[in-house]
Amino acid sequence: MEPEQSGAGRAFSAAALLRVVLLAGAGATFAVLLLRGAIPSTQEVRDFGEGLGWAGPVVWPVVFGALNFMVPWGILAGATGLLFGTGAGTPLAVAGILVAASLQFTVARAGAGEAFRRRVQARVPRLDAMLADNGFLTVFYTRIIPGFAWGPVNYAAGVARVRLRDLLLATLAGGTPKVFAYVALGGNLDDLSRPEAKVAIGVMVALAIAGLVIARRQFGRRWRSGSA
Repeated sequence: MEPEQSGAGRAFSAAALLRVVLLAGAGATFAVLLLRGAIPSTQEVRDFGEGLGWAGPVVWPVVFGALNFMVPWGILAGATGLLFGTGAGTPLAVAGILVAASLQFTVARAGAGEAFRRRVQARVPRLDAMLADNGFLTVFYTRIIPGFAWGPVNYAAGVARVRLRDLLLATLAGGTPKVFAYVALGGNLDDLSRPEAKVAIGVMVALAIAGLVIARRQFGRRWRSGSA
């Protein structure tokens, strides 16, 4: 058993390292372009998105879901706003989030093996138990609570035998407002005084307050007691 566990650990470490390298490379590229004055405007990026024609909206949710294995969903949602605007970008980003959740869930459930399951359960033992107890509500709460990474929840849901339908419905119900906020902010980076950006900021503040209340009431007691 020990070699299998070590192999899973190495796989997790390699994936984490690759993610850090990709994000660092993206940050460095952005910094270089910024210093050279080569950053395209929001409208130029949106023109590029419109230039993709019908294929852009059709393919983007799949691209979003695949990239989310390495790139945080918030960055991808902001990029969706830049490419397609808030109106079209919000449903596309929501679709991308659902694709990502489905892919990560499926990897954990069908393709990872027992070593992966033990690794996930060891990282989030109480979350794993809570998902097994009430998958829909647990996923719903984690989509609202600020700072709660969505990817590990998707993996843990697959390990905990949560139904995919519950994962997707909870993600849709709990995650859509936050996805809209990221899309709107990403699409208005050049002018955060626009109404869309103000609404997005208001949504983020409201969700942060609601999420902290939920974390205190629903998670805090169980976390402190150590019970599931």
